[in-house]
Amino acid sequence: MNVRKMVTVVEEIRAEGGRPVSPPATVAVVAAVIENPWAGQGFVEDLAPGIEANASDIGALLAPAVLEALGAPAEAYGKAAVVGLNGEIEHGSALIHTLKFGDHFRKAANAGTLLPAVEKRGPAGVVFDIPLKHITDATIRSHHQSVEVRVADAPHPDEIIIGLAAAAQGRPQQRLAALSTEQ
Repeated sequence: MNVRKMVTVVEEIRAEGGRPVSPPATVAVVAAVIENPWAGQGFVEDLAPGIEANASDIGALLAPAVLEALGAPAEAYGKAAVVGLNGEIEHGSALIHTLKFGDHFRKAANAGTLLPAVEKRGPAGVVFDIPLKHITDATIRSHHQSVEVRVADAPHPDEIIIGLAAAAQGRPQQRLAALSTEQ
């Protein structure tokens, strides 16, 4: 795995809806810009060797970094893969939709749910939103949220941005009733 750069963003929301948020609602994102392991190979039928060579390493790199950036236990989490214009969306999906990648974050966060994800292809500087859900119960509405991310100079055409996001709480000022109220 060739990492060109790492980007860390920590967002603290201190007011929402004209009211203070105390303590501030914190969301952290850590993204690695990596060389696409399938770059220049044309259509690759079997992605397994590239997954085996890269997915676990990138998960092991990002999971502790995003939790350290968050500075608190994670209550919500999500993941992203943004593929440069010479790659396929499937290349990003191959790296993040495997237990080899996701289990690093689940174990580090003491989580049990599937990680919500975004995958897309785009040019350098493309904006993407990482969806987040509760780490142990994806039906907890208060934790359904997203965080907007942009890496100014990535992905290059033969790169992939792989990102993890974590939130220390649900949405600020959330007021939706529990899902069970609609059943």
